[in-house]
Amino acid sequence: MYPKTNYDGNSLTIYLKGEIDHHNAREIREATDSLIQQNKPSLLRLDFSGVTFMDSSGIGLIMGRYRMMLLYGGKTLAVNVPEGLERIMNLSGLGALDIIEKRGELYETAQ
Repeated sequence: MYPKTNYDGNSLTIYLKGEIDHHNAREIREATDSLIQQNKPSLLRLDFSGVTFMDSSGIGLIMGRYRMMLLYGGKTLAVNVPEGLERIMNLSGLGALDIIEKRGELYETAQ
């Protein structure tokens, strides 16, 4: 599943769809890493609007791109995250990184 993308010169959006599991996370990771290395965007948006299922491989996918973007001095956002996936992301600790954007606003963790 090679993801659809959009790069506007500053931000790179990766439109994910279907299931993200150990079977396809590697292909998505390799494609995304290549695009990050080529374009060096200041913002990476991982758009989850088309994702129907995600396991721990998806969490690893997000964390790896988050770390990579930090190395380039950039930021990562998970956008258009369905409610069920948002719960999984928060349980995994991603919510504490303030990278989950919901309804146009950055998700803020309760403190």
